[in-house]
Amino acid sequence: MASTIAASALGGKTALVTGSTSGIGLGLARALAAAGANILFNGFGDTAEIAQLQKDTAEEFGVKTAYHNADMSKPAEIEAMIAYAGEQFGGIDVLVNNAGIQYVANIEDFPVEKWDAIIAINLSSAFHTSRLVLPRMRANNWGRIINLASAHGLVGSAQKSAYVAAKHGLIGLTKVGALETAQTNITVNAICPGFVLTPLVQKQVDARAAKDGISNDAAKKALLADKQPSGEFVTPEELGALAVFLCSDAAKQVRGVAWNVDGGWVAQ
Repeated sequence: MASTIAASALGGKTALVTGSTSGIGLGLARALAAAGANILFNGFGDTAEIAQLQKDTAEEFGVKTAYHNADMSKPAEIEAMIAYAGEQFGGIDVLVNNAGIQYVANIEDFPVEKWDAIIAINLSSAFHTSRLVLPRMRANNWGRIINLASAHGLVGSAQKSAYVAAKHGLIGLTKVGALETAQTNITVNAICPGFVLTPLVQKQVDARAAKDGISNDAAKKALLADKQPSGEFVTPEELGALAVFLCSDAAKQVRGVAWNVDGGWVAQ
């Protein structure tokens, strides 16, 4: 029943998921496609692999797909991507701001250019995409904006000043967007994942296993032990299912939330 409702809600609508050529973003895009949404992919990667990804997604879910390689640190490229969405699909109905990067260092050692890049991609890009899609959403009196924040949007960790600042800021932007659209059929919410076993995190696990001379499973448990009480990774599929729910009529009064999916991280 739930899948029928979701498909009905998103059939014929178009979703832009930034940073969706791999990892969490790809999981979100696939979930939205399964619910009936056309997908505009964005991100970096091998051109042939991305073309195959588009083709496979379109065939598997019976939706239309397109791709734009906008660099999310550059407002002009973001504007070009939204214009392209208009040409290809008529515009964006569901915006998922997922693109993000990370760098780790103490504040006094943090390279200024890394700070600027993280703020630009993890926070400012969501402002630019939102400001560009909201006029059409208002005209249609329907839209969904979902910002992928993080457990680090709710709590801090040492050596992650830019990431934590950006993710806290993203939750603030989410709340303001929700208030400004409160009397419309547009909702703005944030999802705050804990550790997700993306290819990037798997590399960290592999490196830890090699360094400490332990098994891959033991390295995973060690990585999770300090932060994630469940001892299990969050999956892109779980995040995708939540995104589909947030797009449904059942969630029309869910506004301005920062919904943590973190195995108990923030409960500590």
